[in-house]
Amino acid sequence: MARYAGPQCRLCRREGIKLYLKGDRCYTGKCAIDRRPYAPGAHGQARRKVSEYGLQLREKQKARRIYGVLETQFRNYFERAERQPGVTGENLLRLLERRLDNVVYRLGLATSRMEARQLVRHGHFTVNGRKVNIPSYLVRVGDVIAVREKSKESPRIKELMERAADRTPPPWLEYEENQAQGRVVALPTRDQIDTPVQEHLIVELYSR
Repeated sequence: MARYAGPQCRLCRREGIKLYLKGDRCYTGKCAIDRRPYAPGAHGQARRKVSEYGLQLREKQKARRIYGVLETQFRNYFERAERQPGVTGENLLRLLERRLDNVVYRLGLATSRMEARQLVRHGHFTVNGRKVNIPSYLVRVGDVIAVREKSKESPRIKELMERAADRTPPPWLEYEENQAQGRVVALPTRDQIDTPVQEHLIVELYSR
């Protein structure tokens, strides 16, 4: 499956905000955006007047990069959100939040969405008792996401399980420490999604 394989810190610098793409490193002094808080490239420090289209494009790119979604897939999410009842922008974020790799990250069983994606691809998680290795799998209310029994012996998985016990998941998720599993108790509302994205700008961009 295609994915971005370039420098992650470069993406944060381009958007001018921490996207927390590298997990723990983003909270240390090694974070690139703390050391070089300007866009990458020879002209990164130049002042530029950003057009309305430019602002809309940056919001779309920011959302794509936060969730690790490529352009065609992101457009498909938007079209699906547009067909659903309700506010299109909120529907879009709700779909992105329901991705299995994002849910694993939200439960604290990965330090970044990239790590969550890798763990899902390697088959470390089950949904309702069945192994699922598709990061884009959309969970539903009532679904139970659990660490596979075989995977619980992995040193890295053990470490992540211990860390998850100390974290509080968003209100639409529940985490059961003794079972190393989470449950989707509701669909997320906009105020429960802390992603720093102005989704109305994305809607305006695709509505051109």
